[in-house]
Amino acid sequence: MPKVSIRRGKRSDAEAFLQLLTALAEFEKLVPPDGAARRRLAEDVFVKRRLGLFVASSENGVVGYALYYYTYSSFLARPTLYLEDIFVMEGRRGAGIGASLFRRCLQEAISEGCGRMEWAVLTWNKKAIGFYEKIGARRQKDWYVYRLGSDQFAKTAEVLRGPAAH
Repeated sequence: MPKVSIRRGKRSDAEAFLQLLTALAEFEKLVPPDGAARRRLAEDVFVKRRLGLFVASSENGVVGYALYYYTYSSFLARPTLYLEDIFVMEGRRGAGIGASLFRRCLQEAISEGCGRMEWAVLTWNKKAIGFYEKIGARRQKDWYVYRLGSDQFAKTAEVLRGPAAH
């Protein structure tokens, strides 16, 4: 199997990264981003630098990626590296590529002075859960994740404008 190196993603990786993102959507049984979303994502990663990207690259091209950004912990008064996605193409799994991508994110968190690193994992992804628990990550038991989609913003803003908000 060809040697794999982990490096920062560059603009020329955009198409390979977006193809892997589509494969991740299929793996997670989700609808992949449409053309407009793909363009926004590429701009946010490669132009606006809102997100960081590491890629696992071999002589055969990009075979995996880790996409991350920073949040902030007010109690630690330090940034948090939030790992949005980590994905390795199916034929290359089991060779330590995902662990190498994760390790590179960990190195980034250390170099940026982060107080922690966080991510979410689907409850059915037992291999990922096993990996995270094996390396000592702790699942948060006291927190629920809530989400508002952009399709809910207007309705939510209206609710918040109600009598209690005046």
